[in-house]
Amino acid sequence: MPRDDHDDGFVVASQESESRTNAEKASLLKHGKINGASGDIGRMNGDIANVNYNGAGAAAALPGQRSNALAIPSYLQEHYYWAYLNPRNVRLLDREIIVKFILWGQHRRLRDAAFAELEPGSRVLQPACVYGDFSPALATYLGPQANLEITDIAPIQLAACRRKLRNLPQARVRRADASLADNNVFDAVCCYFLLHELPDDYKHKVVTALLERVRPGGKVVFVDYHKPHFAHPLKPITSLIFDRLEPFAKSLWRHEIVDFAAAPKYFSWRKQTFFGGLFQKVVARKMAQS
Repeated sequence: MPRDDHDDGFVVASQESESRTNAEKASLLKHGKINGASGDIGRMNGDIANVNYNGAGAAAALPGQRSNALAIPSYLQEHYYWAYLNPRNVRLLDREIIVKFILWGQHRRLRDAAFAELEPGSRVLQPACVYGDFSPALATYLGPQANLEITDIAPIQLAACRRKLRNLPQARVRRADASLADNNVFDAVCCYFLLHELPDDYKHKVVTALLERVRPGGKVVFVDYHKPHFAHPLKPITSLIFDRLEPFAKSLWRHEIVDFAAAPKYFSWRKQTFFGGLFQKVVARKMAQS
C-alpha cells in the first residue's frame, strides 16, 4: 500500500453568443448541458474543424476514413462535452488563471511536485492534454534533449496543445487512447489530473495501461484529487462541485490509486498529500525484476 506523507497546511489562494452546428445543439439538448466555466483541468481547438460527434460519443468517420478510428468515449461526450469538446468553452477554459482558480491556488505547487519526480533529458509520456501552461512548462523543464509525448483522445485538445508547443521541438503530440497500452516504453509517465474525470472501469484500464508503459526502474506519477481532512473548510464546496460537475471524482475519495492497478505488486508505491489532503501525488516505480 502507498506510504502517506501528509502536508496539512491550509493556504487558500485564490458567452459571447456563438452559432453552433445542429449536432452540437442536439448534444446539448440531449444531455442538458450548460456552457460555462467549471472546476476542471485538462484540454482546445484546431484540427477538428470538420469532425462531428454523434450522440453515441464516437467520432464520425470522414470521407475516406476507416470506420475503426479512435472513438470519443461516451462518458466524455455525455459528461464533459461542455468542458473539453465545445470549441467556445475550450477557448475560454484553456488559460493558466482558470487552472490556478480551479486548484485553489495550488497548481504551481502541484505541478512542481510532479516535475520533481522527472529527470531532465528523459523520455516522458503525458496522457491527456492539460489546460494552461502545464505542457510547455513540462517540455521546458525536461529540456531540449528530452522526448515528451503528449496524447489525448479529443482532436480539439490536440490542436490546442500543438499550438502551445510549436516552439518546443522536444515535444510531440498525437492522438491515442490512454486506456490502451502499446509498445512505446518511457522512462516516466506524468498523469496530471486525469483520473478524477474517468469512470471506475476506465480508471482501472488507464492506470494499468500507464503502468505498462514504463521501463524497469521507471516511474508513473499521478497527481490528482484526494479525500480532504474532515475539517477542511473547502470540503463542502468541493463536494458540491463534484456532485454537479465531476461525477467520477469522489471515487478518489473512496479508493487509493493503487487499487486501480491490475498488478500493483510489480511496483513500489509512494503517496504524498497536499493542502489538507485535498490533493495527492502517487508515484509508482517499476521494480527492476518485474
